[in-house]
Amino acid sequence: MNKKKGTENMVSYGVIGLGRFGSALARRLAEAGEEVIVVDCSESKVKELRQYTENAYVADELSKEVLEEIGIQNCDTVIVGIGEKIDTCILTTLNVVNLGVPRVIAKAISSDQGEVLEKIGAEVVYPERDMALRLARRLLTGSVLDNISLNNNVEIAEVRLTEKSAGRSVLEMDLRRSFGLNIIALEHNGKTDTEVDPAYIFKGDEILVVIGKKENITRFEKEK
Repeated sequence: MNKKKGTENMVSYGVIGLGRFGSALARRLAEAGEEVIVVDCSESKVKELRQYTENAYVADELSKEVLEEIGIQNCDTVIVGIGEKIDTCILTTLNVVNLGVPRVIAKAISSDQGEVLEKIGAEVVYPERDMALRLARRLLTGSVLDNISLNNNVEIAEVRLTEKSAGRSVLEMDLRRSFGLNIIALEHNGKTDTEVDPAYIFKGDEILVVIGKKENITRFEKEK
């Protein structure tokens, strides 16, 4: 096992498991300037991440002692991306929680696995399921380009307008009163504006980024 003694300074993120999910996440965090510790049993996967972070370790086992020596306890947030190996995922998550990491996020591939992870103190994400649901939504409602689900049935969605909206102003459409939606940004001709003038007249081919209840976004899609 290639590892170093854990650092004393706090590190923003730790990523355990460098499959497609973990590797992509670690790279994006590192590219954003965050300090990241990455851990995997595969030397080749760890080697690929060393161009993004010096804190890249090969670990043949993920016991509490090994993780502590690596320095996982110094992370503010740790993401466990070993969803497919359910027993390893659960035990590793438990070890990270017991090391006192403030925020632990674990990848799950089933609701049963997710339920266990939540009970031991982790937040749970379902990358494959969430991606499938987002794709299904885009296929079923062609006007929605992408969406992000938040808490309490609230979503951020990109909605492409149609000719039906052409000639109407932002003030006239009044999405807040009519649909309970707030405009976050407007995209047109390759430009994005986050400060939308109430007097702006829609051309009918814009993309609106809105936030609101899921059912209100669906209603707006049908009536816009």
